[in-house]
Amino acid sequence: MYQTPDQLLALNKANFEVAARFAGVALQGAERMLDLQLKAAKSAFADSIENAKAFAAVKDLQEFAALKDNVAQPSIEKATAYAKSVYDVATATQAEVGKLVEEQFSDFNKQVVTALDKLVKTAPAGSEVGIAAIKSGIAAVNSAYDNLSKVAKQFTEATQSNLEAVAKQAMPAAKKGKK
Repeated sequence: MYQTPDQLLALNKANFEVAARFAGVALQGAERMLDLQLKAAKSAFADSIENAKAFAAVKDLQEFAALKDNVAQPSIEKATAYAKSVYDVATATQAEVGKLVEEQFSDFNKQVVTALDKLVKTAPAGSEVGIAAIKSGIAAVNSAYDNLSKVAKQFTEATQSNLEAVAKQAMPAAKKGKK
């Protein structure tokens, strides 16, 4: 199929815009991840300074044992919260990328169907069966893609709920271990 220079320019512009959108999503995800890591590092540094001062002020073993338990619990809670935050950022970024992929897949399918419709108009007699078979194949691929997308979303939701359940169970277990 012959394309005019205007069509090629439009195609290049569209591809550039899609690439820019993908890059934007990736950069936003990286920015959120870096922000999360920076906040966690600052918090860990502040906590370690505070804990060092508290341990330096310890005068006997009983005070040391009590302080040790008081230092461990917030660290476990912060580590669990950090892991959940990292997972949330990664999941949100993946969802945004998935959304872009779905849009591109949908646009591609529309373009293929449009091209096939144009081909039908100029195709020789008797080629309708072949074009119908191609359209049927495209429909089957679309159906398979939809099913895979649904399974992937269900898997993500199940993973999210499992992670939340583990986090909820980890907090009481850590508190019991402290006692």
